[in-house]
Amino acid sequence: MPHYINRAKGSFLNEMRMPCDIILPVEHRALRIFAINDRQDRIGKILLSLTLILFFLVTMEKEACASEKIHIGVVEDVMLLPWGIILPARIDTGASSSSLDARDIRIEGNTVTFKLAPRHSGIELSLPILQRKTIRSAGTRETRVVVELEICVASKRLRTRVNLNDRSRVQYPMLLGRDILMNNFIIDCSHTKCTVPNCPEVPAR
Repeated sequence: MPHYINRAKGSFLNEMRMPCDIILPVEHRALRIFAINDRQDRIGKILLSLTLILFFLVTMEKEACASEKIHIGVVEDVMLLPWGIILPARIDTGASSSSLDARDIRIEGNTVTFKLAPRHSGIELSLPILQRKTIRSAGTRETRVVVELEICVASKRLRTRVNLNDRSRVQYPMLLGRDILMNNFIIDCSHTKCTVPNCPEVPAR
């Protein structure tokens, strides 16, 4: 009688002789599936925790930024430093840059000399010219000189660029635009003069 068995029959006999050969691989696969599921579950929990932490940090940062911003009205007193001159400024979120009333403007090289309005001391100032900027206003375009000033608004001491312009025909000698308002103040359109200039180390008038 020939001594051989076919593959299927041999496999069956092997399984009959060594049942552990069948049971162990199944257990291994179950353990592996369990380990994968457990790992995925842990990764999901870690990602959820990181998402919550990130959300918390972003929220805290926004609240911190908001707490650093000062509420001001549509008109506020501004102090020019270091001269200690106070003048009213219109708060204009529609304007991209700030502007200062300047009279008798004279340019010599890279320096501009001008005077403030008589009712705001009439002092003569000379400052370096940073640039010449084309400004659109009431349908017109004009080139203005831009200088840097240090100002005090409420309790904030800030350096900002302003263009010089004869504002004798408008009510307020200074205009504060988005360049200085955006990261520093919250505008309350229902109020005016909510604050007074009160910056540290500001010279007494």
